[in-house]
Amino acid sequence: MSENHVDGGDGLERSIDWKQGLAIALGVPLLILPSLGYLPMYLSAAAILIWGLSVIQGFFQNAAYAEMATTFPKASGLPGFAQHVFRTANYQGKYDKSKLIGGFSAWSYWFAWTPVLAIFSILVGSYLHGLFPVLGEMFTENQLALMTGLVIFGGLFVVNWFGLKDGAKLGYILAAFSLIPLVVLTVAPFATGHVELANITGSWIPADWAWDMHHILILLGIFAIAQWSACAWETAAIYGPEYKNPAKDVSKALFACGVICFFSFVLVQAAVIGVLGVDGVLDQPVSPLIPVAHAVFGEAGSMITIIMLIAAMVLIIQTAYLGSSRAMHSMAVEGNLPRTLGKTNRHGTPFIAMLVIGAFNLVLIFMGNPAAIVAASAIGYTCANGISLFAYVRAKKHPAFASLERPFKAPKGWKHVAMVFGLFNLPLCLAGVVYLNSLEIGWTPTWVGFIVLALYIPIWFYSQNETRRANHKAAAAGATGRDAGDLSKASSS
Repeated sequence: MSENHVDGGDGLERSIDWKQGLAIALGVPLLILPSLGYLPMYLSAAAILIWGLSVIQGFFQNAAYAEMATTFPKASGLPGFAQHVFRTANYQGKYDKSKLIGGFSAWSYWFAWTPVLAIFSILVGSYLHGLFPVLGEMFTENQLALMTGLVIFGGLFVVNWFGLKDGAKLGYILAAFSLIPLVVLTVAPFATGHVELANITGSWIPADWAWDMHHILILLGIFAIAQWSACAWETAAIYGPEYKNPAKDVSKALFACGVICFFSFVLVQAAVIGVLGVDGVLDQPVSPLIPVAHAVFGEAGSMITIIMLIAAMVLIIQTAYLGSSRAMHSMAVEGNLPRTLGKTNRHGTPFIAMLVIGAFNLVLIFMGNPAAIVAASAIGYTCANGISLFAYVRAKKHPAFASLERPFKAPKGWKHVAMVFGLFNLPLCLAGVVYLNSLEIGWTPTWVGFIVLALYIPIWFYSQNETRRANHKAAAAGATGRDAGDLSKASSS
């Protein structure tokens, strides 16, 4: 077997280098779009600093995830690690509570990524609304968002029904392409002199900001919202088993991806505030890049650039659609969701999971505000990150895992770093985002977040009983077959 096709531990080929791993995560900077107008609402231009700090937070968390990826190559991403670590070996009882924790982490992570479909459908509708004013005379923004979602979800369902060929290579190309319009819209305002530093320095912190409990909770909530976007480049880390040389490739991919994300998130927010000012951003909270593009490129140029950006958003929806449907399929196969969700067509597409996710996101679109959906989704992401980081700590200390081979190792003492950021997520950021939601968006995102997460518990118990019934049925059928065989033998003798 050639060097390029070494088994990664579960049949996955070690076939990618750090550059390809980096390409997988290049679409992540687009995730800033739903929050470009939301963070300045509370922090003015200091939102730029929050994005930078959040990407740095990603460095600390993702180093732990990279080690877990190469330690447990058969586990699928963050939820896979948690499920592998939080389970009881040779469990004989009715319900394994440890498996419930790992499954809940998987569900939380699924809920963190699935709403990307609804969020970007609303954004596409909003950008179309701003680009073609005639649409505003025919439809409300909510109607346009719903129609956009129906067209995109329906189109992607049909395309993906037939499976993916060379999916990894296609993913690299699409991810790289999705970054181009964002880079153009970020760099051009600086190059053309449209960015005025006074718009940033003159409105750095809100005039009424104080370091009291009220504002500290707001800050923790903002960090929860920001990390949903700025820490999402963990995708470069969780492909650890598929790197040719995990010990070196993982660290290179992470460092390169982190640097690109750092400059992307900081510069995009700086460009928007620098051109429009804080008040100008707040006037266009959902689609602030439209006036930026218009100021820099004029009418025709802005239309071309925004159309490219819309195409990139559709690609992000495609990425999230595939990832979340396969996560749901994986949970069903693991017995943590009903078996129906694990069904695939003859092309290997988990079509029932895709239908459920599409319908779920059409319901989310009715929330109307992408920031509200991000706020609900961020509740899931903080839970997933917190549990995954605690899983890393347990894997470093538990005798069953401590001696496992780790092709990539985070720096010495990283379990203490992971514990700090685990506690930062749970309970601090979780409390912060709940408080933040209550102030501006209302309680709807919080209720949506907690209801979706809580629904997992009855679904999980149903799934465990379903699996046990299936096992009993299979065992009974096997026993009947053996008895028939024994009777046949007796008759012949």
